[in-house]
Amino acid sequence: MPRSKGFTGREKRSEEVFALGDIIQQLMQRKEFKTGAPLGKLMSGWEQIVGERLAAETVPTALERGTLSVAASTGAWATQVRFLAEEVKRRANEELGSDVVRQVRVTVRKAL
Repeated sequence: MPRSKGFTGREKRSEEVFALGDIIQQLMQRKEFKTGAPLGKLMSGWEQIVGERLAAETVPTALERGTLSVAASTGAWATQVRFLAEEVKRRANEELGSDVVRQVRVTVRKAL
């Protein structure tokens, strides 16, 4: 019988069946999902976190090792986020339900 690598990373027989919940749980343990899921949650709730006007000029771009990276459309908006960094951190952590965000880093990226 031909063998291949399954979602678990181990060899499996082609007739083996895995429960969808088990597959999702194993995928969520992978690094790209562990960091991507919280970032996705911040992206979807960004307007509630920073307000409508600031959300129109900024976007969260990464969440790695406790640092939330935010891109701003101009230097002036970047300065605004830096000024509000502690509040952004607090609200982001409220959105995530944990103290994942320890600092906020801001860059300027004209095309958001």
